[in-house]
Parts: sequence; C-alpha cells; structure tokens
Amino acid sequence: MRTFTIIAEYFASHPRMLFAADAVGAAVTAFLLYGVLRNCPDFFAMPPNILCYLSLTAALFSVYSFCCFAIMPVRWSYYLRIISIANVLYCLVTLVLLILYRQHITTWDVAYFLGEIAVIVSLVFVERQTIAKASAMQE
Repeated sequence: MRTFTIIAEYFASHPRMLFAADAVGAAVTAFLLYGVLRNCPDFFAMPPNILCYLSLTAALFSVYSFCCFAIMPVRWSYYLRIISIANVLYCLVTLVLLILYRQHITTWDVAYFLGEIAVIVSLVFVERQTIAKASAMQE
C-alpha cells in the first residue's frame, strides 16, 4: 500500500504522466486483444468479435487519455475520474464475459483477462489516490 501512496503522490504533482501511462496501457491492451489474442485461436478461445469490441474500447480509452495528456485540462481530476470509472466498467464487462463464455474459453483466456483486470484495478487505485492527494494539496 505504501508503494501506491508514493506513486499517487508523484502523479498528484505530475498528473499529465498518469494520463500518458493510462494511454499507453490502453494502447497495449488494444494491440494485444486485436493483434495477438484474436490471431491465436489455439490458445485464446474468446470469440473474435468480442475481442474486437474489447480492443476498440481500449483504443477509445487510449485516445481519450492521450487527448487529456496533450491538452492537460485545468480540471484534470474531473477527466481522470471519468477514465477511472470507465476502467472499472471495462473490468466489470470483462468479468461478465469470462462468466458468459466460461464453457468455451481456455485457461490462457482466464489468465490473460484476470491479469489485465489486476493491472487495471491497480491503475484505478492509483488514479483514485491521485485525485484524493491532489484535492488535499489544493486545500
């Protein structure tokens, strides 16, 4: 937990870098889903159309975060809150898909998506702490 606090303190002073990290992470996710998982049906059995939708969602998140990085709005915490909520919703949708397709997916699917969820939840935790630290610094 201490590590997350240190990271949040850094990002509270450098919020632009948090948007950059979010943008790069979402771009990597989009690439992995569309470019790797979709093209390896022997290992990953999640339906290709589902992988395309998840990839498109990740790509949109990446564009959003990159725009926030480039523009750096004055009320950045508001925009960070939006992407944080979007990330949580993405994780929930992913969990629902794992449950819905549990009869068809492989252990590789489960490992990839649970790993992805763990990374995103960690990011959301840092985003929420960063918002709280920034609010405390302004008071």
